[in-house]
Amino acid sequence: MTHTDRIVRHCLDTRFEDLPPGAVEKAKTFILDSLGVGIAGANAPLTAAVRNTLLQWSRGRHATVWGDGSFRTSAPDAAFINGFQIHCQEFDCVHEPAVVHPMAVLLSSLMAETERSTSHISGDDFITALAIATDLATGLGVAVTSPIRFFRPANAGLFGATAGLARLRGYTAEQTKSAMGHALSFCSGTMQAHIEGMPSLALQVANAARAAHMAVDFVEAGIPGAQDSLEGPYGYLNLFEETADLSGVAGSLGKVWRIEEVSHKPFPTGRAAHGGIVLIQKLRERGVTAENLRSLRLSAPPLIKRLVGRPLTDDMAVSYARLCFQYVGAVALTHGTVSLHDFSDEARSSASLHTLGQRITVLDDGTQDPAAFAPQIATAELENGETISETIDDLYGAPVNPMSTEDHLRKFRACVEFGFGQPTADIADRLIDLTDRLETLPDTSLLARLAAGKELTS
Repeated sequence: MTHTDRIVRHCLDTRFEDLPPGAVEKAKTFILDSLGVGIAGANAPLTAAVRNTLLQWSRGRHATVWGDGSFRTSAPDAAFINGFQIHCQEFDCVHEPAVVHPMAVLLSSLMAETERSTSHISGDDFITALAIATDLATGLGVAVTSPIRFFRPANAGLFGATAGLARLRGYTAEQTKSAMGHALSFCSGTMQAHIEGMPSLALQVANAARAAHMAVDFVEAGIPGAQDSLEGPYGYLNLFEETADLSGVAGSLGKVWRIEEVSHKPFPTGRAAHGGIVLIQKLRERGVTAENLRSLRLSAPPLIKRLVGRPLTDDMAVSYARLCFQYVGAVALTHGTVSLHDFSDEARSSASLHTLGQRITVLDDGTQDPAAFAPQIATAELENGETISETIDDLYGAPVNPMSTEDHLRKFRACVEFGFGQPTADIADRLIDLTDRLETLPDTSLLARLAAGKELTS
């Protein structure tokens, strides 16, 4: 038994009769003590502010959930749900050097604010807030030189979203630092869910999106937060990362806009699988098929092996399959691409895909950069003994190899139709038009309402 097994067994198997009298007495003592302390807390100076803030969240019905116009909720909860929806299919954009998916937390948080705000948030203000939020969220990742341990998309995203909300609310520097201090208190989420391929990965993103609203709302309530949340002795970088230096990032502010460094995701899988998918597409063009393949080796930086080198299993969940290159590689070789429809129960249980996936191997090429996604080499050995190799130096969708406008719009339309479960060309067309002229819009919340399927006349 592992230590965890023993702990679980202790938790489940212990009976009251197993407890010594002293433990029983102490339990009763501290139950009573804590009840008393909790009751006393009802009259503490900040309790009313906390209560009123929480009531505001539960009463709110001013924000929409994308893809379901019938569902309205509070802004923090809408941020949670929409953040989950952005990340849950591994289709959201990513800043590769930072290993951060910025939009999952940032867009869901800031868009909920546009519906909640008592005054319209203009498109240009929204774009500005999103840009500075991206600078912080991705900058926290760029500053790191050690491997990722905590789930950086959620935690770095939380700081970025909090800064973006502070910008939209017109906070002072002191208020913004307080909000970021609250954000530090709410940081959570590790790579354990990623290693196990669990859907709680997207819940970590969702929680960060809501926590950003919590952070600024507590500032509104007059509750101060820690002022040195990033570089303090127990701040984010010292606790959550092993080696980091913000000096270069700070010096680049206003000169380098990190939003320009974000990469598209052309496939609904972990970004670490994208290079291999493109390489398989190239191998297909050279005659490699599911039928004539004996084995395929993907040699790539250690991050690729770490993130998507997991073994294919018979009972893998959707979240696991999206992060399993043996599976998505088999899909790509069979169908020529990987789409949202390739993760259904039927698809994941395909015997032919499982058989093919067992012929695929991911190898660590020994690259020293812990955040590198390339170069990658795919080598196919055919049944006739022929060997065919393809190499890439960057991923499709990255700034140096950007996704074409046609592919970008095709992906967007496919996502809208998939989300609503029916043809939605009118909604897609309207969203494309509004986003294209976003900086001229007097009210950005139009996007949120339309994304929920609401009819708009303006």
